Amino acid sequence: MTRIGFFGVVLTVALGFGAVAQADPFRLIVTHLEPPLVPNSVMDLAVELGYFEREGVEVELIRVQQTPLALAAMLAGEGDMANVSVDALLQLHSRGDQTLTAVTSPNKSLPFLIAAQAAISSTADLKGHSFGVGRIGSLDHALSTRVLVSQDVQLDTFEVVTLGQPAVRAQALAAGQIDATTMSIGTWLSIPDRTGLSVLVAPDAYYAAAPVVNKVNVVSAEAIGTRRADVVAVVRALTQISRDFATDPVAWAAAMEPHAPQLTQEALNELARSFEGSWSVNGGMGREELQFTQDWVFQTEDFKDAAAVALDDWVDFSIADEVLADIGTWTDADAPSR
Repeated sequence: MTRIGFFGVVLTVALGFGAVAQADPFRLIVTHLEPPLVPNSVMDLAVELGYFEREGVEVELIRVQQTPLALAAMLAGEGDMANVSVDALLQLHSRGDQTLTAVTSPNKSLPFLIAAQAAISSTADLKGHSFGVGRIGSLDHALSTRVLVSQDVQLDTFEVVTLGQPAVRAQALAAGQIDATTMSIGTWLSIPDRTGLSVLVAPDAYYAAAPVVNKVNVVSAEAIGTRRADVVAVVRALTQISRDFATDPVAWAAAMEPHAPQLTQEALNELARSFEGSWSVNGGMGREELQFTQDWVFQTEDFKDAAAVALDDWVDFSIADEVLADIGTWTDADAPSR
């Protein structure tokens, strides 16, 4: 072999090994444009704070505005994992498309609460008053209906007003234009002046009455087959950061400060403390909660003619179980319930 030929072979081999070592970034699609004031922010913060890097996986966040765009991107092969709504995933499976399965949920449920004018001291006092919702049939409307029915309160005993986004409903409540509404704890704390307002149903009581998992992270069968180690690494990183924030809520508040200039540090600390028990310290994959969610979703109007699906068709517990076998299971929250 000539000297040039030899070095050409060496260079080719070296470049080949480099291509193998330099794996493509793991593309994680999120449906928010900036870190949200909820536990779902762990996906953004795991990038910023190096959690993915420590697990040996390079994660690239791809931001889209809504679940339909995230699902379209996944189905087109433009992402490796996406955070999507459970009802949209169930719609896919009810139509026979089993391409995507849920492997973790970094934020099982929005921390909803029901806020009201201070003169309304109990849910029973809502009778004859106005209640703001996003729209009839929206998530906040459907979940709040269940919460109130669990307290023997029927929505037909008061006026339901459709107002759109939570921030709009919060403004209407603060201005006295409606008497009560549902919002997240973050939206509640962002109201500049809460004088004359009170929390009627706290987030923990709200979720206890309606333990519906709102969003999950999905992957394709192809990703599990070809990039399983990366999928496991991503879920392990998200679980680890959730555990760290559960242990030290102030750390989450400090990490979120640059992303929430509208909130004081005191408000961020209060918000962090309100997430106690909400962090997905075991991957957010409780079978009982997911089954409850599926049953509830199929009772809604949007699914009245949908084909039935089985839980194990759209959920893959094996990834979270592999992570928990490695780092152990926490027993005080986020029960896996297999």
